[in-house]
Amino acid sequence: MKDVAAPAKGTQPEGAVSEADASKKIREMFTQIAPRYDLLNHLLSFELDRLWRARAAKRLRPILERPDALVLDLCCGTGDLALALSHAGKARILGADFAHTMLVRAIAKSSAQFAPNSSNPATPMSFFEADALRLPFAHASFDLVTSAFGFRNLANYEAGLREIYRVLKPGGTIAIMEFAEPPQGLLGDLYRWYFTSVLPRVGWLISGHQSAYTYLPKSVARFFRPPELAALLRSVGFQSVEFFEWTMRTVALHTARRPLT
Repeated sequence: MKDVAAPAKGTQPEGAVSEADASKKIREMFTQIAPRYDLLNHLLSFELDRLWRARAAKRLRPILERPDALVLDLCCGTGDLALALSHAGKARILGADFAHTMLVRAIAKSSAQFAPNSSNPATPMSFFEADALRLPFAHASFDLVTSAFGFRNLANYEAGLREIYRVLKPGGTIAIMEFAEPPQGLLGDLYRWYFTSVLPRVGWLISGHQSAYTYLPKSVARFFRPPELAALLRSVGFQSVEFFEWTMRTVALHTARRPLT
């Protein structure tokens, strides 16, 4: 296990020599894989990604059911979590991502679901092109900030948490869903074989982008274990830190709150 006192500073895509370079490479990667991103998410997770998002939305429903609540889905990608959140209540949902091609798809999906002739009762969403480390929002703006499988790609994890802390209202909630390395054992070893051998090949075959789907298992392997991310959340100042592990402990939802004072 990695040392909690000296956590990984941020993502390190191959060839990156600085935080700015890491961010640039991540943006370029997601720009290139956007056309097949949703298909591969569903295919490679055996549709479990839909279940994980639904579970997260259900757990956050007390906030989402408030019509006065303002929610930011950070690193929103093509908008799947934002859509799941919008169906769980009446809160206003904003999505933010720094990959323009991802946002184009998020906006198209949202527009289709919230068209004037749609019977969908959920509140329409807004999307912004923004860097998670330099958000264009005022201090204490949001009741909830979420991120599904995107936080791991930040060039500086602590800086990302501090920026989320800044834009959360006192008493506001952070919810981060991320992949995790399962424990040793037969099921864990089977998962690692699939994640490192099968997933990259299928991802490359369908997307035509080899490095993105070799980056994925590498980035998960060097990311925080759930207790380590919980420790970092506490060190930044968050309280009521919890995490919930799903699907053989390969996915974890972390929640915490900004103190009232």
